[in-house]
Parts: sequence; structure tokens; C-alpha cells
Amino acid sequence: MTNATRKTRRLATLITAGALLAAVTAGALPAAGGAVAVAVAPPPPPGATPAPDGLNRKALRESIAGLPDRTMSGALVRVTGRDGHWTGTSGTSVPGPGAHVRIGSVTKLFTSAVALQLVGEGRMGMDDTVGEVAPGLLPAGYEEITLGQLLSHTSGLQRPTCFRPGTPEVVVASALSCGTPTAPGSAYRYNGVNYFVVGLMIERVTGRPYEKEVRDRVLRPLGLRHTSVPAAGDRSMPEPYTRAAVVVPGSDALRDVSRADPYPWAEGGMISNAPDLTRFLTALLGGRLLRPAQQELLFTMPAGVTGAEYSLGGVMRTELPGGVVVWGKSGSYSGYTSGAFATEDLRRVLVYSTNPTGRDEAEERKRIMRIAAAAF
Repeated sequence: MTNATRKTRRLATLITAGALLAAVTAGALPAAGGAVAVAVAPPPPPGATPAPDGLNRKALRESIAGLPDRTMSGALVRVTGRDGHWTGTSGTSVPGPGAHVRIGSVTKLFTSAVALQLVGEGRMGMDDTVGEVAPGLLPAGYEEITLGQLLSHTSGLQRPTCFRPGTPEVVVASALSCGTPTAPGSAYRYNGVNYFVVGLMIERVTGRPYEKEVRDRVLRPLGLRHTSVPAAGDRSMPEPYTRAAVVVPGSDALRDVSRADPYPWAEGGMISNAPDLTRFLTALLGGRLLRPAQQELLFTMPAGVTGAEYSLGGVMRTELPGGVVVWGKSGSYSGYTSGAFATEDLRRVLVYSTNPTGRDEAEERKRIMRIAAAAF
């Protein structure tokens, strides 16, 4: 295997990386089938000047053509920025380009934004520890872990092999009930438990529920009417929504898993749609949500940490084949694989959501990489 091949596979794994765990709900569904529909967005607004190389609309159409197939029931893609605008949908699971989806770990960007706003207000510091902000949350004897280490996945918390769904406190306690942490700040290790802890720190600092902080600090100011933090136990999906279906173990039939427990919460429980995610990522990376000092953290990687993939501000940095660097977050939860990425200068912004069947994860990763390659 060549180094280029290894790099491409690793990037595909990163881009399709998901939430802490995918929940499966009941309801058998026959294998998907039907015609493909592709919709193209109107041209850029007046005054927008596409760069000479522009968007490769043909490649974008081809990246989601042929759905549904054994790998995916459908996909939606939205590309914006100075190079042009394009929106496409394909497959029987997607009712339209504005359909609601479960965004999985893309939720972490909203959590980071709220935490960094609190830092900018002086209510919490990047070097403040969990023990200082939320005493008793981590087991006795754990080394002190800072907010910055949680956001950048350098906390050293062990992999959550023992976790069980429940309240955020239950998830954290169960996840840390077995295994051994490593020294904080010494290495990168992606871990969704980090963001359960950040969510609880937000609640301790503000004295308010996490979902209200997200609503009042991000959703309402940006006019994100199709984005929400579902209440505990609320499995519903707002209409219209893409239909997530995964293969039943031991069978080739698909099971509808769209209505899932939103227990991933600040780590991966939110619902949104492509237009809202585009607006949010553009505002976050463009400096509309944070003060300058915290904005800089979005693009600052941890010093002295080999293999770090997340900035101090919690944003995933990915270098695509060809050398293009994009910033954002991917996420998977309950039959949804989504992502929101952009170049630092916002010349191109990509939001995608797919409905993988779970039959062939390798082919799913290849499809996602085709989407990314076509967009950037």
C-alpha cells in the first residue's frame, strides 16, 4: 500500500467519524429503491464573483449519482462560497435539500462555540480544570484536565468501552468506570466523553441547561430555525426529514432508525439541516460568534502533540488529497453520516448528509471522499 493510499483511507475514516455510539430502533423496512432526483441551486447572489476555477458541478452531480444503492439510501450536498453555489440530492431517503437530519458529532462545534463564548466573557478559562468548574464530575485520583484539553481531544480520558446511555452524568460516570486514563495533554485521542464533560461544565458555569445556552447564544442570533437540541427522550424528527435505514443483523432488510434517542446531547444529539449548518459554519469560521482571541483558537493546533487532528477550539483540521486544508466536523448517528467543512477563507463551504445502510462501510467512505473531492 502506498503512503498516498494510506493517507486517503485515513482521511476517509476521519471524515466519516461519528458520535459516541449509533442507536438502532425498531421497525423493519424493505430495501430501498426508486428513481434518482438531483436538484441544482440557483446561481450565486448578485455581487458574488466565482473564482476562475469555479465549482466542478459535473463532479458534484456524479459524487451522489446512482442512489439508492446497497451502500446508501440517499444523500444531500450543499456547496457555497465565493466559488459558487450548488445543491444536490439523490436517493429515495431524501425528500428535499432542506430536509432535517441528525448531525451526530457535528454537534460538538456548537458546544465548542458556547464554551469559547464563555471564555471570551471571562466566565471560564481555557486552562480552567474540570475539578475547578465541576468538582466531583471525574473520579477521585484523576489528574486535572483543562477545558482546552477537552476541546482538542487531548484530555487523556480512556475510551468509553463501559458507557451506557442515560443522562450526561450517567454517561460520564459509566464511561469512566473502567479503563485507565493517560496523562492529560500528552497525546491526541478522539473521545466523545470529552464533550459530555464540556456540556456539563457549561451548565455549572451558567446555571442554565445546555440546550438553552445553545439556543440563546447561537441558534437565535443566527436565525437557525431548523436546528435544535432535542429534549431527553424525544425521538421525534421534524418534518421533512431524511429517512435513515440500516441493515438488520443477519438479514438484508433495512430497519428505519430515524427516530432515535438523543442521549448523545452536547456530544452528538442535535438535529439540523443543510442551510442552517452552512450558515452556522460560515458564521463560526468567519468570526461572527467569537471574540478575536477565541477565534484564533479555532485554527490553532495543540503544541507538542503528535498527530493532533483538532484545534484548541475543537475544530477538525483535514488535509485532503491534493493539499487542500479544510476545517469543520463530521458526525454519524443512527443511520445518518453528515459533515460541515470549509476552507479557512470560506472560499468553499461544504455541508453533506448521507444515509448509509451499513452494508459496506468501505464503499461508504469512498462515496464521502468523492463528495469532498468534488466540493474542494
